[in-house]
Amino acid sequence: MYQLRRVDCYWCTSHRPLEKNDPGPPSDGSDNSVWPRGSLVVSGRPRIETRADSWLKALLSLLCQLEGEGQGSGLMLGCSQVHIIPILQQHSVKGGTSTPSVNEENDDHEVMAVRSTAALDRTTYFNRLMSVRLVVLQPPCVGNVVFVKLVSLLVAMVWVLSRLAVFGEVSYKLVSPSEEGWEEEKKEDGTKWKFLEHKGPVFAPAYEPLPSDVKFFYDGKEMRLCESSEEVATFYARMLDHDYTTKEAFNKNFFKDWRRSMSDKEKEVIKDLSKCNFKHMHAYFLQKTEERKAMTKEEKKKIKDQNEEMIKEYGFCTFDGHKERIGNFKIEPPGLFRGRGEHPKMGMLKKRVVPEDIIINCSKDSKVPKAPEGRRWREVRHDQNVTWLASWTENVQGQVKYIMLNPSSKLKGEKDWQKYEIARKLAKSINKIRQEYREDWKSKEMRIRQRAVALYFIDKLALRAGNEKDEDQADTVGCCSLRVEHISLLEHKDDKENVVVFDFLGKDSIRYYNEVSVEKRVFKNLQLFIQNKSTGDDLFDRLNTSVLNKHLNELMEGLTAKVFRTYNASITLQEQLNKLTDPEYTVQEKVLAYNRANRAVAILCNHQRAVPKTHAKSMENLKGKIDTKREQVEEAEKQYKSAKRESKNHGSAKNKIDLDKRKKQLDRIKEQLSKLELQATDKEENKEIALGTSKLNYLDPRISVAWCKKHDVPIEKIYNKTQRDKFRWAIDMATAEYVF
Repeated sequence: MYQLRRVDCYWCTSHRPLEKNDPGPPSDGSDNSVWPRGSLVVSGRPRIETRADSWLKALLSLLCQLEGEGQGSGLMLGCSQVHIIPILQQHSVKGGTSTPSVNEENDDHEVMAVRSTAALDRTTYFNRLMSVRLVVLQPPCVGNVVFVKLVSLLVAMVWVLSRLAVFGEVSYKLVSPSEEGWEEEKKEDGTKWKFLEHKGPVFAPAYEPLPSDVKFFYDGKEMRLCESSEEVATFYARMLDHDYTTKEAFNKNFFKDWRRSMSDKEKEVIKDLSKCNFKHMHAYFLQKTEERKAMTKEEKKKIKDQNEEMIKEYGFCTFDGHKERIGNFKIEPPGLFRGRGEHPKMGMLKKRVVPEDIIINCSKDSKVPKAPEGRRWREVRHDQNVTWLASWTENVQGQVKYIMLNPSSKLKGEKDWQKYEIARKLAKSINKIRQEYREDWKSKEMRIRQRAVALYFIDKLALRAGNEKDEDQADTVGCCSLRVEHISLLEHKDDKENVVVFDFLGKDSIRYYNEVSVEKRVFKNLQLFIQNKSTGDDLFDRLNTSVLNKHLNELMEGLTAKVFRTYNASITLQEQLNKLTDPEYTVQEKVLAYNRANRAVAILCNHQRAVPKTHAKSMENLKGKIDTKREQVEEAEKQYKSAKRESKNHGSAKNKIDLDKRKKQLDRIKEQLSKLELQATDKEENKEIALGTSKLNYLDPRISVAWCKKHDVPIEKIYNKTQRDKFRWAIDMATAEYVF
């Protein structure tokens, strides 16, 4: 029997169009082409779609259909018509007609929307039933409170039916209207929305000058700075205890930009950063940090309430009739650019963003956000082909920044789903693509050979494609921009042959170092590519990113280097989980296995991080807890052995109860010790690996969800609250049997 995973209920807060498979308006001529405001939708799996004027008729129609008495094309109950569109597996239906569902390109190619003109045999019906939705429309004569009670009765009835093994297991959850909409009619003209309204961004608060007793000294003498100069100085003062302030490039860039904010008089005096004393400023900010930590509950609650009020006003937008959460409605405050690795622009001033920098995007018929008093927006656009709400160009790298919808929004969820579906599509073509680029290693054209070797690296090593860089940008490298100096060719190294040693700065200036044994034909081609070239020359001199991407798209529509990374990351996770997970493991052991599988992906994608500063202290504390717990285990074992002797010698009921109690206590403490030891192992193994990047961007979340369901691991052990919101679609969609 097909299992119903959940039943979702929500209030329709706006008129919602009929779906493509919904029947037309009832024969009475009334316009029921939308679900009215106040409608309540109960959806889940299996699915029957019904339209009725009251909850009672919907319930009766469901019961009639369950008994095999209903008519698939519509059932007359009183003066109203009920339409039922069951979603069934594809089979010919005697006396009926069938039409494809909206999504004909699903994975199993078996789902069809069947509109039968004859009643189906009950057993046949449920053998083929794929899903069910109940749409319960609130009659005008029924109040909200009464309606909710009646719908509760309906949900209870569905639950009772599930207990009778009609559906299987049922649960239900109240969700917001924005969570529905995955099946709304797609826009075929390329537009992303029809209506968009929001309140605009929240700007960073104005600078508050330092108290008069917080001093700045230059060459041992106190010096008062102008407000603009003082603000920039505070950015540096806050970072005095950070490694960045010891770097030459950071200090050079900061001092250059700081001098631009100084008055003419200050420029004449302040000419050497090493003579500047920011220690009083730094101490002041440390004091403010401690004061924030020491705030009372009432003070913290006041700040929390203020933030919640701000979120209510600015943190949501109206997106095609749905209330959607905005991801980053606050503009980043000014400060010093850090970058990652040895970025050449570290220390440069990130200027304050003002309304005149902001481009607003909203509907023509919406209420345009008001700019702050006395200010104006740079521009107001009505571009329906993009999904951002506001944008501006930051001054350090010239990158365009955007205010976007929250990752948990319907639109973001759809994009994620589409991304992983393209990667799954690659799985069907990967063998053919690999065979083709292997053939191209022998091509008579050098450009084709170079392209084939580059594609091999992208596939095997999950390298990024890479782009050309300007002189003032970090010298980061991808596959197409590799230079001769970035590789070393060794015919023999240790016990491996045809070894290529990669050593370069990848994305975010993170070093990529890898010694990999490649196929002999690849090794020979690389030897050919570097002939008569100096160390600074391009390895693939007849290839660039645009040429490679064009070729990838010819191999498969939508194929990019990132799709390869997504495919290889997801398939690696799935293979590692199958390999590392023992069904007999405890939950904690299974989580460790999951993190080890995730770690294999992070290593493949070169997702590194610096060892956290708190790691040593954290491990020390954990070791202390483990030592204490081991002592508790020893003591519990002594007590258990003593109780065992007493029980053996006397055998009274009281002795047996005490023995059982000591045994349970020992088992509990041993389990606690095991958890701590596994936690320590996990922390140590992943201290230099960033697991989150691959988990959020490259791993199909349905793999993780299916693994959790299959092995009875709480999803909270794998995804935190934010991640669960982002991947809600996958949690609802994936079953324990899902395979990437």
